[in-house]
Amino acid sequence: MGQKPPQPEDFQVSLKDYLFTSESVSEGHPDKVCDRISDTIVDLFLAADPYARVAVETLATTNFVVLAGEVRGPDHLTHDLFREKAREAIRDIGYEQHGFHWKDCEIISHIHSQSADIAVGVDAAGAKDEGAGDQGIMFGYACNETEELMPAPIQYSHRILKSLADARHGGQKLLGPDSKSQVTLRYVDGKPVGATSIVVSTQHAAAASTEEIRELVRPHVMAALPEGWMCPEEAFYVNPTGRFVIGGPDGDCGLTGRKIIVDTYGGAAPHGGGAFSGKDPTKVDRSAAYAARYLAKNVVAAGLAEKCVIQLSYAIGVSRPLSVYVNTFETGKVEEAKLSTVLQELMNLSPRGIREHLQLNKPIYARTAAYGHFGRTPEADGGFSWERTDLVSDLKSAFGA
Repeated sequence: MGQKPPQPEDFQVSLKDYLFTSESVSEGHPDKVCDRISDTIVDLFLAADPYARVAVETLATTNFVVLAGEVRGPDHLTHDLFREKAREAIRDIGYEQHGFHWKDCEIISHIHSQSADIAVGVDAAGAKDEGAGDQGIMFGYACNETEELMPAPIQYSHRILKSLADARHGGQKLLGPDSKSQVTLRYVDGKPVGATSIVVSTQHAAAASTEEIRELVRPHVMAALPEGWMCPEEAFYVNPTGRFVIGGPDGDCGLTGRKIIVDTYGGAAPHGGGAFSGKDPTKVDRSAAYAARYLAKNVVAAGLAEKCVIQLSYAIGVSRPLSVYVNTFETGKVEEAKLSTVLQELMNLSPRGIREHLQLNKPIYARTAAYGHFGRTPEADGGFSWERTDLVSDLKSAFGA
């Protein structure tokens, strides 16, 4: 008799015990410098007109910044003002280096008026509701691995770099603005239990030794992790190349929107592909991704699932989503199809409905440009409104929980 052919289960591996890695980059990373500048321009327009339209990209290299994109807003917002705001953003990050300095870097603005063809499809008119600014798919995710209901590897990666940035802004002269972190966690029975390796690369003063920077970084890493989670000493890598003095746009060209996995879930959940920074909230790449996170977080916060991913899809000029997909990865306590229906009853998922529910037409975006758009604390002025859990009681009531 012939041998039994391989079956699909022969190639499957356990999804309960594994290692998973995520990375973060700081506000001084060249791509994040660009995200910050682009979102600063978004805030500039929304502060002047809550219904302004903005889609601005930034490129940064050695002492040179280019702004490009299309806008619709008040005429008093000029190229000179765009350049001024870009300089302020660079100064706030902390760049005062020979190869990239907020005072003397050249800044060129090619921002122009929005296409009339896009405006016709997107704007509300008569009985027509405001349509999506583009087609696309957006994902939101939440899980119970951390108190922020975020995947642990990306959340701890962000914490490390935010702690280092706070120290630098507080006067630590040995640290530069550009840095990266990477956290690998061991999962047992599907739950994170500790770090197996940590990588931190941080720009530093030329006079600082590798060992000095290693010991400067160590307490920030340990404070970011739960007690007892520190990796073995031989797997703790700080500036593994040995030297990181030249950094930021002087060391590597930056562009808006190149760190979308850092911005979201560190690879632990799908991403639709659209970047967030530089876009006003009529762009569903941004607003619908925020809405999907908001809904997924409320599902997990309500105890209806241990983890939840939500996908929304849109067509340009069409107001309602084409699909609302919910997956609780067999951790859910309720039927996913009904959950999708209830979520759509609790929140209007048209572009206008999302903006109004989450109050997104505010200058709240520059602060999102580093350390993640999710897993943050909702703020009094409306910042990070998508991190609220104010649907929990309604969800519990809908399912009798």
